[in-house]
Amino acid sequence: MKRWQQLLEESYRSVADLKEPLGLSDEEVEALAPFEEHYPILVTPYYLRLMNRLDADDPIRRMCIPKVSALPPEKKDARGADSEIQGGQHKYLQSVLIVSNNQTLAYSRNCYRRDFSKLDPDEVTLRIPKLAEYISDRPEIDNISIGGGDAFLNSNELLGQYLKSFAFLPTIGYIRFTTSTPATFPQRIINDPELLSMLARYAKAKAIVIVTQFDHPRELTDEAAAAIRLLREAGCTVRNEAVLLRGVNDDAKTLAALMNGLVSIGVEPYYLYQCRPCAVLEDGFQVPLADAIRMVDEAKSTMSGMAKSFRFIMGHTTGKIQMIGFADDGRAVFKYHEATDEANQSRIFAQELTETQTWLDL
Repeated sequence: MKRWQQLLEESYRSVADLKEPLGLSDEEVEALAPFEEHYPILVTPYYLRLMNRLDADDPIRRMCIPKVSALPPEKKDARGADSEIQGGQHKYLQSVLIVSNNQTLAYSRNCYRRDFSKLDPDEVTLRIPKLAEYISDRPEIDNISIGGGDAFLNSNELLGQYLKSFAFLPTIGYIRFTTSTPATFPQRIINDPELLSMLARYAKAKAIVIVTQFDHPRELTDEAAAAIRLLREAGCTVRNEAVLLRGVNDDAKTLAALMNGLVSIGVEPYYLYQCRPCAVLEDGFQVPLADAIRMVDEAKSTMSGMAKSFRFIMGHTTGKIQMIGFADDGRAVFKYHEATDEANQSRIFAQELTETQTWLDL
């Protein structure tokens, strides 16, 4: 067992595990049962050390477990089917998202995704040749995103199978790995020279992009910076997708500190996502759209050019919709950054927003 796997074994994997370190009462543990039923819990000792553990409003703690008061009855998932291929999602013409596992570090990083279902590692391995065949037959696909869950919670052997299968496809321009480990578990990278060597080897054949998930400036530790440096030295480009989260990063100063801090350690800000309403549980993370647009504009006014290069995006069922700002008539202006319907490609539209509205009904 590798050192990073040993460290991962020490992680907290249930509400019961977190009861003592977070000072949860028996009533809180019971109230969190619906949350645990639908969302995997995996908190590393490293990430636990970043939080004020006994403060329920601490932003790092909130990204691991929601406040009990934010759990009303279940509600239906209205997002529709994500996938047209087994083991992947081909939502946009040029891109395929591959679901590599159902493991994730910290709850809030799933809030814009579908709920998890059981995923057998052997089944994942069997899917790879079929995915490679699917992609080879469609020359319009020029990039692949390997996510999960979390791509870097896979073994090096499985990551190597993905790279071997896709890195030499002539139509593929780059391969992305989506992982929160630089923020939540940088030891996965720092303590695994085999992973870095493999990435460096394949980066000579194909551009490799590591998409990280930093959501708060307190995650930008020395260990995180070291992990990013090693990935860059291996020839990878590193970009960040953050989620706008109430009680975590929903003020201009925090957002600016996050984006400026990312640039300072060599990470390119890529997307800031509007947090989706959860499929099963109301988590209290959603920021009203009008407030969010104003907040992002205020934050960008204090950022360097590189730091404010990200797009503020809604991952809608109809596509990726960019929040641009407000028109003179007070309506919010949006633009399709990517669209599932060709008629919507690059379409600009405006809507009036209520002060409590957190999502677009299109």
